[in-house]
Amino acid sequence: CVHTENCFVPISEIIAVEETEFNKKQRNIGRWHKMAKLHAFTVYYVKKARNHRWRCRDATFWCVDEHLCNQWIQALKELLEMQKSRPKQLLVYINPYGGKRQGKRIYEQKVAPLFSLASISTDVVITEHANHAKDNLFEVNIYKYDGVVCVGGDGMFSEVMHGLIGRMQKDSGIDQNNPKASLVQCNIRIGIIPAGSTDCICYSTVGISDPVTSALHIIVGDCQPLDVSSVHHNNTFLKYSVSLLGYGFYGDILKDSEKKRWMGPVRYDYSGFKTFLSHHFYEGTIAYQPAKHTHGSPRDKERCRTGCYICKKSEKQLAEQHKECGLKHEEGEEEWKVIKGKFLAINAVNMSCACPRSPKGLSPAAHLADGSADLILVRKCSRFDFLRYLVRHTNQDDQFDFPFVDVYRVKCFQFTSKLSEDNESNVMDIGKKRFGQFCRDHPACCCNIVNSTWNCDGETLDSSAVEVRVHCQLMKLFARGIEENCKDEAAYSQSGVEQLL
Repeated sequence: CVHTENCFVPISEIIAVEETEFNKKQRNIGRWHKMAKLHAFTVYYVKKARNHRWRCRDATFWCVDEHLCNQWIQALKELLEMQKSRPKQLLVYINPYGGKRQGKRIYEQKVAPLFSLASISTDVVITEHANHAKDNLFEVNIYKYDGVVCVGGDGMFSEVMHGLIGRMQKDSGIDQNNPKASLVQCNIRIGIIPAGSTDCICYSTVGISDPVTSALHIIVGDCQPLDVSSVHHNNTFLKYSVSLLGYGFYGDILKDSEKKRWMGPVRYDYSGFKTFLSHHFYEGTIAYQPAKHTHGSPRDKERCRTGCYICKKSEKQLAEQHKECGLKHEEGEEEWKVIKGKFLAINAVNMSCACPRSPKGLSPAAHLADGSADLILVRKCSRFDFLRYLVRHTNQDDQFDFPFVDVYRVKCFQFTSKLSEDNESNVMDIGKKRFGQFCRDHPACCCNIVNSTWNCDGETLDSSAVEVRVHCQLMKLFARGIEENCKDEAAYSQSGVEQLL
């Protein structure tokens, strides 16, 4: 460790070591003034602040012995070279149009200097149209890179994720249209530099949406596995999802807000209020398989944090089940639970979906890498009761503690709207063949909208019949999950130069 006045910095959190020209570091060095020519080096390191924020700080060490100074520089650089998880070459995609159109400026002013300091070489692509990054990932030699970085919001991340996962399946001869296909894990990490109107994925995996913090996580080579859900319709691949897959309330909000993009981020508030007042419910049937391999439950209040033991145990248990039974045999034997009803919202989340407005998220105990999703069903209820449920997302109360809300931890599920059931009877057949539980709803009443839209990580899917499957740790991020007890910056000393004798 490098010892500064009030803290120890692990080698894993040192960014760079550089020889320092002493006249560039003019500071009050007291008794050193009268001594011989000084030799110095500067250590750049991660300084942890409040609310999971990271910053780059430096400490300069000096002595009169040039040989000793060079020995320290060489020793520290050798230790940094031993950090094999650190990226050396990155492919960077910048969305110049997303959010407040600040992506290019954020990268050039806040991120690029840090990458340069850490001796990371980059190939930068400024995207020019939708799916530019996705299409490009099918053409470039991705295997020469240690990671892919996207600068933008959740939409930009989704595009890069689809490109990387799709490329991996193509190179491995895997048919993505087969909903039961065992997908090949993507070992090329993705880094997210938040610069969009929504940065839910960054917030849920790092704890803050801050470009400098995310850049430093990339530099030190953090790795966070992430579950990915595949969405199919009639044996046709539609999308991948890593955060929210929502039908009903959140689907209607997205569909309405897409017509009002000229309003900027405020469009979500407007559409949310409008959708709440409309109070539409949707009739359909859900079938799901419980995630019996998991070691947690949606209501156990065990948050997913750095080095999460639940994710590790669940991954191991799932691997053992597949080894013993085989994927197809296991799915054929396990029972499906079936629920029919009228729903205001159907949400499936692979992570908490926390954001600044909802620090706990839609499912506070959801885990990033346990091979399951939390399926949240909000049945038809009064506007007042639904408002009570929504308000719970902003406070510390149990948001599932309502008679009209059910939550299940699942490894796959299927949904068919009532309108589609005559033509697409797959879910109903499952319900007839296997044991099912049926929910009872309110007496029938008129509703002039029969189908909603799926909100898949902020993009619309119009299919009213889908099959969703969770793929355990299909991809990896440059992140480490949310750390516990992040230190307050005020606890660190602001003092300057340290002496090295």
